[in-house]
Amino acid sequence: MLSLLLFTGCMSFSGTYTFNMTDVERPENSTEQYGDFTTTVNEDGGIVYEDSLIKCAWVVGTQNFAFTLENKTTNSIKIIWDECAYINENGSTGRIMHTGVKYTDKNASQPPSVVVRGARIDDIILPTDNVYYISGQYGGWRTKPLFTNRATTQAELDVTTKNTVGKNVRILMPLEIKGVTNEYVFNFEITGFDQAASPY
Repeated sequence: MLSLLLFTGCMSFSGTYTFNMTDVERPENSTEQYGDFTTTVNEDGGIVYEDSLIKCAWVVGTQNFAFTLENKTTNSIKIIWDECAYINENGSTGRIMHTGVKYTDKNASQPPSVVVRGARIDDIILPTDNVYYISGQYGGWRTKPLFTNRATTQAELDVTTKNTVGKNVRILMPLEIKGVTNEYVFNFEITGFDQAASPY
C-alpha cells in the first residue's frame, strides 16, 4: 500500500505548447528598405521569417527559443545582445542570454555576435529571469520552463494551460548593419497545448 501511494504521488501531467509567429515589427519605412517579408513553417516545424536582409528560422522549446539567422546582405551583421530583450506573456520585459554565456555571468555585458555576409549563426535566446541557483547538496543552476507545462493533477494542468494559450510573447533583436541598428521585434502567439500520454 505504501509503495502504491509513493508511486501515485510522483505522477505528473504535462505536455508542450504550440506557437505561431503573428507579426514582425520593423523600423519605419522598412518596406522600402528591406522589402516585403514572409513567414512560413518549414519541414521541421520551425517558423521562418524572411526579408531582403535576413532569413531567421525559430523553434520554440520548453526552456528557450532556438534560432538560425542567415545574413542575406553583402555586409556583416552584428547581433547586439545587450540590447536584446524578452517580453513575456504578462508584458514584463527582461534581459536574455545566449549560447556560450555562463549562468554565473547572466547579468554581465555580452559582446555582439558577428554574422559575416552570406553566412549564418545557430543560437538560442534564454530569459535570464528563468535562470536561478539552488544551494545545498543537490543544488546548482536551474532553468525554469518558458511556460508552466506540468502539474500534479489534470484539473491543475487544465487551468494553467487555459490561462496561457492565446497569450503573446515578443523578442526584441537589434541587428547592426553598416553602423545602423535595425530593431526587429518577433511576436509569437501561444496557439495550443499538446498533452503527453496519460501517466497511468
